[in-house]
Amino acid sequence: MAANWAERISVFSSSPSRFLCGTTAEAFLAELLRELRDDRASYSVKVLLLSPICEYPTLLCPSDSVGEETALELMSVFAQCPSKYVQFRCQLLLALTSALICSSCVSNQSRASQDFLDLLLQVAQDTSDLQGDGALRYLRAAACDCLRELEACSPGLLSQHLELLGGLRQREGSRLHQAYAGLHTLVLRNSVYQLTQEAGAGAEHLKALLGGNTTVAWEAEQDSGLMKHKDSALLASLILGPMGTVPTLQTGSDSKELRSVLSSLLEESYLLTPMCQASLLYRLTEVVAMVPGVPPSVFRAQLLRLLGTSEVCLLHATLLMKCAFTDSLFSAEDEAFILKRLVVLSQHPLLSTPEKLLYMDCILHFPENRPIGCGDGDETLPVLLTPRLASALLPTVLNDSATMLARLNLLSLVYLEEGEEGEESLGLAYLYEHLNSLLHIVEHGGSREMVVTFFRATFLFLFYFSHLERFANRLLEKLCTLYFSHTHLAPQLINLADQTQEKLPESNWALRLLRALQGVITEAPLAQLNSQDLSQHLKMLARVAEEGEVPQQSTLSFLSRILTQSPASLFMSGDWRLGNSLLGICRRLLDHPSLDSLLIPQADILQHLACSYGDTDIQDHARLYYTLLTTLSREKLVSVLAQGLTEGGRQVKKRTLSSIMADSEGLTSTLSIHHTEEAIIKLVEAQSEQQEAIQSDVDSDQNQTENCPNTLTAYRAQFDESSFASDVTLNYLLMWGTDNSRFDQLFSIRLHFTLTDNHYEELSDISVPCLFRERPAPIVKLRLKPKRPYPTVLQVSAIFTTQDGLSWLTVLPDIHVAFQQTFLPPPVPPAWGRGNTLSLFESLWDEINSESGEEDLQDCATSLFCCQLEEDALVALVKEHFLPFLISKFEEEETKVLFFLPPQSHVLLEVKSEEDAVHFKIATDDWQLLPHISSYLLTITTSQKNLRADCEA
Repeated sequence: MAANWAERISVFSSSPSRFLCGTTAEAFLAELLRELRDDRASYSVKVLLLSPICEYPTLLCPSDSVGEETALELMSVFAQCPSKYVQFRCQLLLALTSALICSSCVSNQSRASQDFLDLLLQVAQDTSDLQGDGALRYLRAAACDCLRELEACSPGLLSQHLELLGGLRQREGSRLHQAYAGLHTLVLRNSVYQLTQEAGAGAEHLKALLGGNTTVAWEAEQDSGLMKHKDSALLASLILGPMGTVPTLQTGSDSKELRSVLSSLLEESYLLTPMCQASLLYRLTEVVAMVPGVPPSVFRAQLLRLLGTSEVCLLHATLLMKCAFTDSLFSAEDEAFILKRLVVLSQHPLLSTPEKLLYMDCILHFPENRPIGCGDGDETLPVLLTPRLASALLPTVLNDSATMLARLNLLSLVYLEEGEEGEESLGLAYLYEHLNSLLHIVEHGGSREMVVTFFRATFLFLFYFSHLERFANRLLEKLCTLYFSHTHLAPQLINLADQTQEKLPESNWALRLLRALQGVITEAPLAQLNSQDLSQHLKMLARVAEEGEVPQQSTLSFLSRILTQSPASLFMSGDWRLGNSLLGICRRLLDHPSLDSLLIPQADILQHLACSYGDTDIQDHARLYYTLLTTLSREKLVSVLAQGLTEGGRQVKKRTLSSIMADSEGLTSTLSIHHTEEAIIKLVEAQSEQQEAIQSDVDSDQNQTENCPNTLTAYRAQFDESSFASDVTLNYLLMWGTDNSRFDQLFSIRLHFTLTDNHYEELSDISVPCLFRERPAPIVKLRLKPKRPYPTVLQVSAIFTTQDGLSWLTVLPDIHVAFQQTFLPPPVPPAWGRGNTLSLFESLWDEINSESGEEDLQDCATSLFCCQLEEDALVALVKEHFLPFLISKFEEEETKVLFFLPPQSHVLLEVKSEEDAVHFKIATDDWQLLPHISSYLLTITTSQKNLRADCEA
């Protein structure tokens, strides 16, 4: 049994949705709870059984009612579990916490959540460790974790127990003191915040809160909980934003109780781990920020220890305190010391690279005592960071890439502060020489990482110093020299030009770089030109051709020379990529402002390509460009080229479009399938074919009266044909899912269905000719062929065409096929009357209930379902749900119902009203259907009860 549960839970954890296709969440949860109550199961297995509830509480407890019932069951199990099974009891507390939080029972303050809260507080106070081996300590630790989780998810939940938690923290001498301190601090912070949201709250409320006088502190809670309707995300951080947004509690100078609590927590903070200390300091910083009556000097005794710490988390907490209190807590000497310490730590050889980068980032966002900026989040340097102090962080080629770029960015900001006078400074000269060193490494075959680092460093240098002409011009010359010897760097240089042009729109440095690279390429001798270099040159010239301010005569002259003077093997071989690169340049030049002066040389190039190039596709497109160039006016040519270059009303960069694709944009758009952002259509359930036929015949007397001597044999003989009664047809209306007028008329709709399990045969696509908004919704007949008649989910997508000729793909809402949708009446021969059908029912019932133990009956099973229903409610239930499948006469005392579930399964019901309850006797020839049958009966009987209650109300 244990192995079976281990396998089932493993399957569930790997894919919960697929697992629940074979059962329901309610049934699986009921199995888990039943096994947890079973005394025969070992506690190691029970620990395993709790894992689905801990990991998937929203799936197993989707509503507050289910969460409430589950919590009551688990608390009952906890009460009956012996105290020696500590691991299981801890896991039970975690499962209870997950179930109550995720089912909203805690936020709704349900009875079960209140009982569980009392249980946790009772466990947290229990210090009587009878075993003497500290086992109870683990349970108390788990209780503290659960309380902290409850308070974090529902802030203010434990506010009434603040004094109790403070006492537990002070009395605890074991390592659990840390857990109690963290919980006490969190509750204190949330409680103070809760008071700031209460109108008229003041010193007396705070004093009552800390003293445990909940009647005074929470008198307003009787109307509505202060935190019920507030988003707990607001409490994520109160001090990271502008301090003017921090809510405050006006207490005057009378806040001795709060100061005493804060002092006690701070004095004990050295006992905690660094991470817990940082969390405690952060929460207490928020408390002091919310209560102006408590001076920030309460932290002064801790500063000496914090300023000398080597722990990253504690230093970060110190910076948050500095951000919150500035010169109210930190003197100018403290500020200078922290900044110097950050500089030292940013280059400490024993620290890891991520730690060094964090410290450098802290320098860039250093909270100053007298901030000059407006705190908008931009990187700015603290006033105390002088060039002399920052010189310790000068980048070197021995730094790793991330550290080098971070240091370059920091030092660039430092030297930028010097203004024009900084041009001759040694620091700026060093940065430029550092850039030259990187370039030298790249020139001599540096790694790919070094190439990337060099271009990023170049961009950073230009971002800050492109206005310094001497350095900018030198760098431009060196980049042109680098490209001449390393043409494979063309993509990096193009990207550098693009980024510089985008980030520095007021600078013309990128334009000058492109013009200089054009000169390098067009003046290069053709004798040493190979196909690889030519390919890179053409990429670069295509980018240069996008700039209307750059003259293009030299580009056309270069193209003409390589077509007429270069070796014939370069072009006669018909390399499509080279030809497409040439066409890309010509395509961009067709849209150039100086096209009139380029007309004749460009026409010669296109004519040469159309007549002599070795690829037919290139020839055809060159011929098209030549025709456009020589036959259209300037205005018409611009209009033709502009088509397809807009996307959603905004201009698209021309370099992102292929020279060939630009001309066939309209055709490409027509042939492509576009994806919709929302579901355009949906399928809505309608009455199925079988239901229509059943409803039309349900009141007939079945005049056929042929008697069959052996009804069961005759009935089963029909199943020798494999396709007999093996499918279920469901009807759906194809309706609109959006009001978008673009899709008012749809044509050639093709529906595609995808199974989410293997219980059904694959479904064929369904075609719908059209869908017009002004016409009635068409009916889609979905023919399901079950392998097993289980509930399932079908994923649906559709491809259709709109009136403008475009094809679209849309994803429809999933179709949920319920268990009862597979019910059919038994497929008896047409000549049978009611007597034969009743005889068939009796034969099947006797066979299933027999205890012969024959092998062919091993899948048969019987069960009993009971519920409380009034007589008229039972009659209404039979009419509403069982009438199409009724075997007995309606007026008989015992109602007999026979469901047929394709391909060959049966479910038989005998419904009878007894003195204590209504009994549903169940018999089926497939025992695996029992969970679904029980769930179905529970649903319809519950709905009947609710309907009757609504009518009475």
